[in-house]
Parts: sequence; structure tokens; C-alpha cells
Amino acid sequence: QVQLAESGGDLVRPGGSLRLSCAASGTFYQITIMGWYRQAPGKQRDLVAMITSDGSTNYGDAVKGRFTISRDNAKNTVSLEMNSLNPEDTAVYYCRAHVQSTPDILPSVYWGQGTQVTVSS
Repeated sequence: QVQLAESGGDLVRPGGSLRLSCAASGTFYQITIMGWYRQAPGKQRDLVAMITSDGSTNYGDAVKGRFTISRDNAKNTVSLEMNSLNPEDTAVYYCRAHVQSTPDILPSVYWGQGTQVTVSS
């Protein structure tokens, strides 16, 4: 079984910065894609950013130019550097990973429990 543990959520003022981290644990062959999604109250869960094992990235339109995703393949971690935060960034941020348990099985999707980010003065 694979577990994803997020950390770094906090209350931050508008214009501030925050760094989220997610660590995968368990027994598996490899993690192909890691990413961050967010869900604000009453809204759907949306893509924030994702990164492949070779470093290719994709960002949601709302965060382009402000957020940066990175990963450490050796440590099975993914981080999200968030700058110029505004109240619209307030949400629960979820880590997601596509995990391949063996080389001959397609990846399965795992989610973390989420970490709250609140942007408010």
C-alpha cells in the first residue's frame, strides 16, 4: 500500500509565500506522475500542477507564473513553491501520485489527505 503525506499548509497573508511538501511511502516500483490539486469550499477539485518523473511540468492557468512544482525521485517527494498568494488560492491542497507497483502493471492513482492553505489578512 502507498501512502502520501502532505505538509506545509498554513495561514498566510496576501502576497505571501508558502511551500508544500508531499512524501510517498510504501512498497512500489516507481512513481510516474506526481502533482497537486486543490479544492475550495463548494467547488470542484482542480489541477494546480503536475510533474513527470523526467521533470516535465504542467500548471493550472490560475497559478502559472506564481507556483513552481519540483520533485526528488530518489526520495519520492514532490514540493510546491507558492508565491504571490491571494485569497482565491485558499483551499485544501491534495497531493496525487500515479504509482506503479510492478513493471508490468499500469499505475494506480493515490491521494493524500490534504493540507489547508488559507490566504487572508
